[in-house]
Amino acid sequence: MSTETKGIWKVIGASSVGTLIEWYDFYIFGSLATVIAAKFFPDTDPTAAFLATLATFAAGFIVRPFGALVFGRLGDIIGRKHTFLLTLVIMGLSTFLIGCIPAYNDFKLAPVVILVLRLLQGLALGGEYGGAATYVAEHSPEHKRGFYTSWIQTTATLGLFVSLIVIITTQKLLSPEEFSSWGWRLPFLLSILLVIVSIVIRMKMKESPLFASLKQEGKTSVNPLKESFGHKLNLKMVLLALFGATMGQGVVWYTGQFYAQTFMQKTCFIESTQSNTWIGIALLLATPFFVVFGWLSDKIGRKWIMLVGMLLAIVCYKPIFKAMYDMADVHAKEMKSETVLQQLMKPNPKLKGDSIIYLKRETRYADGSVLININEISKKAVAENIASSQVPAPNQPKITNVLTLNDSYKWKYIGLIFLLVLFVTMVYGPIAAFLVELFPTKIRYTSMSLPYHIGNGVFGGLVPFIGILSVELTKTTDNPGGNPFAGLYYPIGVAIVCLVIGAVYLSNKKPTHE
Repeated sequence: MSTETKGIWKVIGASSVGTLIEWYDFYIFGSLATVIAAKFFPDTDPTAAFLATLATFAAGFIVRPFGALVFGRLGDIIGRKHTFLLTLVIMGLSTFLIGCIPAYNDFKLAPVVILVLRLLQGLALGGEYGGAATYVAEHSPEHKRGFYTSWIQTTATLGLFVSLIVIITTQKLLSPEEFSSWGWRLPFLLSILLVIVSIVIRMKMKESPLFASLKQEGKTSVNPLKESFGHKLNLKMVLLALFGATMGQGVVWYTGQFYAQTFMQKTCFIESTQSNTWIGIALLLATPFFVVFGWLSDKIGRKWIMLVGMLLAIVCYKPIFKAMYDMADVHAKEMKSETVLQQLMKPNPKLKGDSIIYLKRETRYADGSVLININEISKKAVAENIASSQVPAPNQPKITNVLTLNDSYKWKYIGLIFLLVLFVTMVYGPIAAFLVELFPTKIRYTSMSLPYHIGNGVFGGLVPFIGILSVELTKTTDNPGGNPFAGLYYPIGVAIVCLVIGAVYLSNKKPTHE
């Protein structure tokens, strides 16, 4: 192995470790959304609490473009290395502090503090990705830029994978009661150790050679924001990158990974450890294809690999999600037995003089699946025979369903999730090289970061929230379950618009500027 080749792998390794840890920090919040909803938001309405959690999760995405502007400007003025070292520290401390906040019942400002820390996470990630991608690209030979930058692309999915593994391991080591009480904090607290390791690694990195050369010659940008967005031609490239590439890539990424997780757990009610394990296996199997499609983009161009990935997502989303839903639909299963596991009455903490009727049932099905149903309802509401829609919030019935599927479904689910992630690898594998090549070196950090983080942070980051909200809005008295596939309309619609714009206006040729 030549010295040059060894050097690029050191660059990729150092950049990837830090970026992976930042993605882990960012996604651990989403992976524990159901727990956070119960701990940090009022529990008078579990659905509203979960939507509030998803909205807080999405807030971290929405501020990512602002992070791109702030840290992109710094990166184009003072350099790539020091900027994404700063973003790493901000991200790590924010994640650690989330694990330290008291629950809502003990600290009423918890939702506000969580939101502030989530916004800091979003700002930090807004500066991290562009810096890491630019840093690797500027160390890479032009004819292998897609291949080398695709290793950075694996870090987002691997960060999600690591977050799932840490959560599953913690759940396995602790009892359900211990995990619910304090164990859920451990994945957040672990972040501080990971960040310290990454800081040590990044302190040893050198500045990008292309940026160092510009700085030595005195040609770095004085005002990257003005040069990026004040010049008509460059602004056109920024808008084209957003509406012709990153917008569609963003919704495909978050539908294929995060919304798939939300759909399995909130719509199909599949037990969290089981669903997270199956998703984790699919992520691990599909991750190498980021590199495959990055390498292929060096041979045949970036454009059509990304657009074909979007097209496949548009065509296949509905049948894939329908197949997942059908396998978990207990109404289509043959019931074998039903057992009352626990029945009791306890005081209603939210309504003086009232009691909660608590009923826990287990239903077994002929295919080996097991449904645990927990129904909690106000005795007063039952006595007065009030319709659910008219029951005040403290008296609203609380229904929890947890479905553990038979292992015969395991590889069917993994196969379907693998396909979803495969579409992600097609749109995401080549996109770092694509974005880097659109812009000149002196304003590259700023120019590529903004469309990437609007596409992923705003359009992509809103997928889980809009998805669940869309399903909730279709629920009626006659159809209390609503349309389980309503959440797919948004990502499919965005992907269609992006596909058309990209097909018409994107070029498959590499720009020659540096």
